[in-house]
Amino acid sequence: MNFPKELKYSKTHEWLKMEDGVAVIGLTDFAQDELGDIVFINLPEEGDEFGVDDVFADVESVKAVSDINSPAGGSITAVNEELLDAPEKINEAPYEAWLVKMEVSEEADDLMSAEEYEAFIESEK
Repeated sequence: MNFPKELKYSKTHEWLKMEDGVAVIGLTDFAQDELGDIVFINLPEEGDEFGVDDVFADVESVKAVSDINSPAGGSITAVNEELLDAPEKINEAPYEAWLVKMEVSEEADDLMSAEEYEAFIESEK
C-alpha cells in the first residue's frame, strides 16, 4: 500500500492535499483496493457546498456502492470530470485521480498523517 507523506487521511479513507488554500480530495489506495474494480462514480457539481463528513459523492464497484465523505467543509471549485468516463483511473492511480477541489472553510479535526493512517488501517484488521 502506498500512503504519500504529504497528504492527510480520514478514517473513511479519503485523502486531502492543500494547494494554495484549496483542498484536493480523492480516495486512498486502501479504499480503492477494498472496493475492487470501480465501474461508476457520481460526483457533485461545481459550487455545491458540503460540511465536514458530509457525503459528497458515491462510487460503485463490482462489490458495492459506497459513499464518499468530505474530509473538509467548503465549496466545490472543480470536479475531475475525466473520472465520469473512466472511473477505473481511481484503481490505477488513486493519488493522481483526484475527485474534487474545494475552497475550504473548515478542515476535519481528526485527519491523520500517513503514519497515523497506516496504523489506523492495521488496527481495523
